[in-house]
Amino acid sequence: MSKTILIGSPNSGKSLLFNKLTGLNQKVANFPGITVNISSGKSLANPAQVLMDFPGVYSLHAISGEETISVDAFYAGLKDPEVSCVVCVVDAPRLEKGLIFALQVINACAEQKKPVVIAANMIDVLDGHGMSMDVDGLAGALKVPVVAISARSGVGLADLQALIANHRDTPSAFVSDIIATDDSVVHRQAQKLAANFGPKGDLLINSQTRLDRFFLHSWFGGVSFLFIMYLLFQSIFTWAAPAMDAVEAALQFAASVILPLLPSGAVSDFVADALFGGIGAFLVFVPQIFILTLVVGMLEDSGYLARAAVICHKPLRVFGLTGKSFIPMLSSVACAIPGIYAARTVDSPRKRWLTYLAIPLMPCSARLPVYSLLIAAFIPASAAFGGLVGWQGLAMVGIYLFGILCGLLVTAVVSRTNAARQTDLPFVLEMPPYRLPSWKPLLRNAWNRSKHFVTKAGKVIFMVTVVIWVLGYFPNQGASLGDSWLGYLGKMIEPLFAPFGLDWKYGVAILSSFLAREVFVGTLGTLFGIEGGEENIISLAEHIQNSGLPIGAGFALLVFFSIALQCVSTLAVLRRETGSWRLPAQLFVSYSIFAYAAAWLTFILVQSIAA
Repeated sequence: MSKTILIGSPNSGKSLLFNKLTGLNQKVANFPGITVNISSGKSLANPAQVLMDFPGVYSLHAISGEETISVDAFYAGLKDPEVSCVVCVVDAPRLEKGLIFALQVINACAEQKKPVVIAANMIDVLDGHGMSMDVDGLAGALKVPVVAISARSGVGLADLQALIANHRDTPSAFVSDIIATDDSVVHRQAQKLAANFGPKGDLLINSQTRLDRFFLHSWFGGVSFLFIMYLLFQSIFTWAAPAMDAVEAALQFAASVILPLLPSGAVSDFVADALFGGIGAFLVFVPQIFILTLVVGMLEDSGYLARAAVICHKPLRVFGLTGKSFIPMLSSVACAIPGIYAARTVDSPRKRWLTYLAIPLMPCSARLPVYSLLIAAFIPASAAFGGLVGWQGLAMVGIYLFGILCGLLVTAVVSRTNAARQTDLPFVLEMPPYRLPSWKPLLRNAWNRSKHFVTKAGKVIFMVTVVIWVLGYFPNQGASLGDSWLGYLGKMIEPLFAPFGLDWKYGVAILSSFLAREVFVGTLGTLFGIEGGEENIISLAEHIQNSGLPIGAGFALLVFFSIALQCVSTLAVLRRETGSWRLPAQLFVSYSIFAYAAAWLTFILVQSIAA
């Protein structure tokens, strides 16, 4: 079995090409630094050929830690005897930039005697503007095959697959002095080649400039950024509502069919209260996870997130961060784990460390079920301003912004008290072209993320649900929850959470959420399900409303979960990235204390206003 390496600079369409050739439909992101792992898959045209999608880099002369890892992996791959070909993907509309990197790849492949093919991607963009490039002339000058392709439309992919399967010639020396480490020689040669064989003019400048004048404007850009973020979180409720209702209706129907078939007693109680009440209450919120992932993916694929990073650079500098911190922080909105991995793109070690401090405070998707439950219980579903502003969506935006603000305040304080300041690298970020999102990969990624979220959390939730149900059902067979083992345990810890206006059931749910934040919902579902006996499962939000929980307690819970209780997985990954348990332990203890104090103050303030 032979291997083919796919390499290219960010935003060249390399990952989309990989998806087309392998059918794996990996995520395609349209901003620098998103690709951090090497993906592999069998070629659809030739199953004996394995394609490896290497991380996108701008140069083989690495200047950042992430690029160093990627470049080292590429050179190691060239030494693999099973690697039979290297495909270097360049952006045809911006050929000069791509050729700078391609020349480095050609020389690296020549040293290892590996065949190389240049794939000039996005040829459909040139065709759409009535432009062209001299493919044959460029191939003759480079002395390597060049094929014009469009990963998006599929043009030229058959020719590329044939070259991968049959090309065996190693690249001949381009120009002897090109092998020198002097980048200026490479730049001049790339400029000359692009002028001779590439499209005349940069067709992206005019269109991008018009859009950037708005999105990067000092005022309009900031307002549009806030508006886009508001639409993002408002969509979580409006677009996901029908799917959530459908899931809840399906669970109710399943319960009505299954429960009558079971014998009365422990088995029936377990299925009704533990499975439908605990796990079912969690599944209702999966559509919101799907919508969140899909909308964020749209922003990534369209090229807007790179502009958002530029917009955020100035304000983030105030808090000791950089515009590149925005990307891992936004990635943490889905999950803190990919956000921690994405922090590798932050060049400065000090600012990378500060980014680590902010990531656990970002409102991750595991918190979303908790937020959704509490907002549905305490915030009316009505709208204002002619239906343009929904109060629940506005509340979701508010709690998300609160978590982000807490993270920024922490980094601001720490950055000014940390004496060991290091010289930081300048903020440099490529502006990718604006593009229409590729829907199939986006939908597949949202589906995979939601499925992974369910399978990952489902195992934990099932385990916790069974434990909680057993503790709550015995020794009195569910006759009285307060007299069960769970009731005794909850009453022991109740004084700890009583200052928030919470009883022992919420205390148990909070402690269980350390395994995974979303377990809080499943735990409450189980607890309220036990109280309901064999009755049909009703909305957990209605249970909370009917329980008489003070509104101050609901807001205190929102504040508490926005700050505290990093899950075990987050702490473990953070330890792996930093090489020590010191930082994870410090964050867990300090953020837990911070959350407790903030929740207590919130309870007092809201109750005083409500009174």
